[in-house]
Amino acid sequence: MVDEVGYIPFEAEAANLFFQLVSNRYERASVIVTSNKTFGRWGEVFGDETVAAAMIDRLVHHAEVHSLKGDSYRMKGRELGRVPTANDND
Repeated sequence: MVDEVGYIPFEAEAANLFFQLVSNRYERASVIVTSNKTFGRWGEVFGDETVAAAMIDRLVHHAEVHSLKGDSYRMKGRELGRVPTANDND
């Protein structure tokens, strides 16, 4: 499993190694990838639209793609952006 592809951009060498991983596992073994980016933005993540397209092509062939919408599970029940006030301690 490769978690959070796109959280930070890949450097050229890392993008190349990830492409090799995907290519080597293509039609041989399963790969689970999570990302906060749509496939249309993977060119930004990997710094190369052609490499991103080739990876996506291999990943989605024979795949089940699940797109989740909504609030983050990790942030469920949390109040973000609220500044504590002096009255909070009362």
